[in-house]
Amino acid sequence: MAEITSPRPLPPVPPPTRPAQPAADLAVKLLQPLEGLLAAGQTAKAEVVALKEVAQSFQLVLKLTLDNGKQTTVEASSSRPLNQGTALAVTALSDTRLLLALQTGNSKVLNSLDLQELPIGTLLQGKVEAREQLVQAKAQQVIYKVLVSLLNTPLAGSKLSVETPLPLPIGSLLTAQVQGSQALNFLPLSGRLDQLVLGQQLATQQGRQGSLEGLFKGLQALSQQSALPENLRASVDKLLGLLPEAGQLSTPKGLAQALENSGVFLEAKLLGGQTSNLPQDLKANLLRLVAQLLPNLPTAPALPGTLGAVSTATALAQALPALVRNALGSLGQANLRQQGLSFPLPSRLLQSMEGEADLEALLKLAAAAVSRLQTHQLSSLAQSQVTAEGNLLTTWQLELPMRNQQDIVPLQIKLQREEQNNASKKEQKEVLWRVDLAFDLEPLGPLQVQAQLIRGSLSSQLWAERSHTAELIDHELGHLRERLLAAGLEVGELACRQGMPPQGPKTHVEQRWVDETA
Repeated sequence: MAEITSPRPLPPVPPPTRPAQPAADLAVKLLQPLEGLLAAGQTAKAEVVALKEVAQSFQLVLKLTLDNGKQTTVEASSSRPLNQGTALAVTALSDTRLLLALQTGNSKVLNSLDLQELPIGTLLQGKVEAREQLVQAKAQQVIYKVLVSLLNTPLAGSKLSVETPLPLPIGSLLTAQVQGSQALNFLPLSGRLDQLVLGQQLATQQGRQGSLEGLFKGLQALSQQSALPENLRASVDKLLGLLPEAGQLSTPKGLAQALENSGVFLEAKLLGGQTSNLPQDLKANLLRLVAQLLPNLPTAPALPGTLGAVSTATALAQALPALVRNALGSLGQANLRQQGLSFPLPSRLLQSMEGEADLEALLKLAAAAVSRLQTHQLSSLAQSQVTAEGNLLTTWQLELPMRNQQDIVPLQIKLQREEQNNASKKEQKEVLWRVDLAFDLEPLGPLQVQAQLIRGSLSSQLWAERSHTAELIDHELGHLRERLLAAGLEVGELACRQGMPPQGPKTHVEQRWVDETA
């Protein structure tokens, strides 16, 4: 991997015959231990008061000024000469090693991160500047204390002190994802490229997607026309006929069938050779509709990348140096990607079809609906991961259009299964299920539901944007509790609030910033 460098100030020409080099990021070995003068990670100001060349190295005399104002001198062995009088910022790596840097306004070593400045999920790029081996007395485990110079975010140029069981080479580049104020997760290059491709595709689909209700209103208008080609009419009638009634989704069998045909499993079915259920698959039928609309247009509009995954391998190979310098630093902070990871996906209606249905407008709505489904699919992949606790989190996010009398209401669903991964073979692994629902059903208005199920115990919170709906649901919670108890569940908290669920990153358990299992 190519090294990322940045311009640095040069000191004046030194008097020694061998030219001096900048003192930035130079680790030196002390000739006598600090003996508690500076603890590992602590910083102080220093000045070079003497320099002497010895064999293949240089002997420095440094005058240290501690935070309490106390001054002392130390001798150190350096691989590079420094000018007499050079002002430095020094950081203790251990009792016998110091890290020297040119005195700047941003020389403080960070031991924790401000989550207001660097929210959870932010990717940090850094360069390993120094490494010191430590040994934990109890576990006899080798731990490395590493000093990393940050290359991106508003903290670019700052030093970050971390501990890791990995012997990261000095000068190597790395990327880590923020998981807490003192918790970061190291991302290998292959994982970063996979995340980059996923993030790019998610942002692309999110930018093209449109809400499903716009398409189905257009299909209802189009079905009234008598001049439609027979194959197109059959596709429209089939799409409308596949929509389940709200009552069907209240039964286990009906819900399971709707989930299977939601389009989220289309690619998995194709890879597994399971083609028998494709005629009922929502995404497959949307793609078929697009394919039948195109020949009926005088000039087919360009729909780049909407109907399939764009091959990015060649582009990534050609742009790897720029990717390392730029794309990885901004991964996870792109606005469209963050929108694609939100739940529920916000309503995004393209042009409405007024009067006679327009085939070209319908084609755009159908393509936007495909991108909507693909945004859900990519969001599922992005949220499926190993948590900070080592648990395996699997996410399925999808959208089901359902009939409510004459209206067609999209129901957004997110299912998450978190399996305990650190339990012993004798212990039974615990599984936590989370269910999120979002829909807008008249006369209730927008509603969101969050429920959790673990060991047969269910708790749930509901949010209604309309005050009278919140009052109605709150009045019926007792009846809901009775129904759940009758179904054999233990019931915890049931509550309904007016408004919307709080948004933002969830709290993560802190851990070492470099995951040895990564």
